[in-house]
Amino acid sequence: MTSTRTITMLRLMTGMAGPSGFGSASTAEEVTKGIQIHAPDLTAIITGGASGIGLETARVLALRNVHVIIGARNMEAAGEAKDHILQHNSSARVDVLKLDLASLKSIRDFAHSFMALNLPLNILINNAGIMFCPYQLSQDGIEMQFATNHLGHFYLTNLLLHKMKETAKSTGIQGRIVNLSSVAHIHTYEEGIALDKINDKNSYDDKRAYGQSKLANILHANELSRRLKAEGANITANSVHPGLIMTNLFRYSGVLMRVLKFMTNILWKNVHQGAATTCYVALHPSLEGVTGKYFVDCNEFKPSRFARSEDLAKRLWELSNKLVNAAEKA
Repeated sequence: MTSTRTITMLRLMTGMAGPSGFGSASTAEEVTKGIQIHAPDLTAIITGGASGIGLETARVLALRNVHVIIGARNMEAAGEAKDHILQHNSSARVDVLKLDLASLKSIRDFAHSFMALNLPLNILINNAGIMFCPYQLSQDGIEMQFATNHLGHFYLTNLLLHKMKETAKSTGIQGRIVNLSSVAHIHTYEEGIALDKINDKNSYDDKRAYGQSKLANILHANELSRRLKAEGANITANSVHPGLIMTNLFRYSGVLMRVLKFMTNILWKNVHQGAATTCYVALHPSLEGVTGKYFVDCNEFKPSRFARSEDLAKRLWELSNKLVNAAEKA
């Protein structure tokens, strides 16, 4: 009997659709085609929406009448992203706000700036990230990949969660939180998350540190989903693997990854395809009430053993709270 993973690989290689009706070749516009946004004030925050799949996600959500807030570290690039979206869609509603996920202060400032806009918040897409960078610490003294890819989004989500709950309650529209993870979550440290060695320079491996941060994205979504369900909040939390896309994430290993892309070209996506799963999970009506799941090519997929561990998810949550609290007091 053909295994589920074999079928998935065939889908990756051929672009054939899965149970959702979409597959690896589907684009963000295709998976959201026909979706009618009736709420005039539906608002989404997208971190890292100034380039790559984040920009394509912002463009397509704006195309579907969502008010998009782009959070970006580089405000010049964010301004250019906004202009790009408006050039193709003059009626798009797009705003940009400064956000550096490696700085808890910047995250607090972003949250305050967003609250000052007095907008609802229906969708939070934790998209931004860095990849394979040399060992370095964030402004708050935390290993950079873990700080940017996981902890910054963990903190941002916590700061915005009350607003999302209020919006879901007042509008009756279910809120959605989407964490961008990666298939790289399977290539991590021996214990999954090196809870006691997050800042250990001697054991640092740039590839495993990246995998660790992507594993953390899944675990965060899973534990958040569990807590929201227990609370009865009308918000879902899911994680996605966007696919292999050559973006500026690869700036630390450009030659290596371009060689890899040449050798495995059939598995790679363009940005229109790369943003599809995010847009599908953020907007598609078929996912109403679906939470705590991991998606690949717009279809639910079983992640690694570590990613399914409730115990590891809870311990990561505790560590994340501890790191945030310590940084806030410093």
